[in-house]
Amino acid sequence: MTLEDIRQLIAADLAALDEEIRRELASDVALINQLGHYIINAGGKRLRPMLLLLAARAMGYEGPHHISQAAVIEFIHTATLLHDDVVDESDMRRGRDSANAVWGNAASVLVGDFLYTRAFQLMVRADDMHIQRVFAAATNRIAEGEVLQLLNVHDPDTDEARYFDVIDRKTAKLFEAASEIGGLLGKGSEEQVSALREYGRQLGVAFQLIDDVLDYDADEAELGKHVGDDLAEGKPTLPLIYVMREGSETQRELVRTAIENGGLEHLDAVLEAVRSTGALDYTREKAVNAIRIAREQIAKLPVNEFSRSLDVIAELTIHRRN
Repeated sequence: MTLEDIRQLIAADLAALDEEIRRELASDVALINQLGHYIINAGGKRLRPMLLLLAARAMGYEGPHHISQAAVIEFIHTATLLHDDVVDESDMRRGRDSANAVWGNAASVLVGDFLYTRAFQLMVRADDMHIQRVFAAATNRIAEGEVLQLLNVHDPDTDEARYFDVIDRKTAKLFEAASEIGGLLGKGSEEQVSALREYGRQLGVAFQLIDDVLDYDADEAELGKHVGDDLAEGKPTLPLIYVMREGSETQRELVRTAIENGGLEHLDAVLEAVRSTGALDYTREKAVNAIRIAREQIAKLPVNEFSRSLDVIAELTIHRRN
């Protein structure tokens, strides 16, 4: 089973989701329409809302609310991308100019705010206080993760524990919320909802770990952004943290300088350091361990093509190139 096979399995739900997104992006403020459609239609995989749709279907859900709640997930994710690109001063997103490069920082931040508030309008449609609590906690946790990441920028003394705290909040939390809410919509048992929550969390951790590997080991055309972007921004991701811990004195000093100063002046030397020390293999192994835990949760769910699809998505995450 491939990702395209999974898309075909839930093709009707994905089509309904796209229609919901287009409808809810509508505003009488022209700039919101222009910028919102630009980023929403930028070629994203819709992975996070797919998790919600699959989790709901795996639990036998047949109602209408999985579409609006999947749109909430996509709007929250897109809002974080808009804000991230402003904070990181990024000029490329998914292989083309970032929204802030086209319209400027102010417009990107404000349209990101619109997407957040539209998401909260949508989330009440399910009329489920438990779901609203999950969303509220997730968005707050994501914001905390963004601030923590900002505090770590240009800090070469960031350790592995601090790194994992950031990605648990900043990336994994939305994966976790998507999977959990699918389970809640499907009226899963406490054990099943807990399993979906843990599945999403571990999948999100692995997704970010592979993202951090690809920043040093990918083709730019496949990746859709510049190789070395994290280094240029002075972000101490796990490959660099590993070199700081396990590399030679020369390698540690190189990475320390690169993190403190940012930029790509030392990119080639840093690439050699992360490869020669085994930092990329170490990071991949951490991702493999997270995926193993994620896949263990699937055994607690009903056996059907939707739960199998969740299992396949976990496996594919390890092998992704963008």
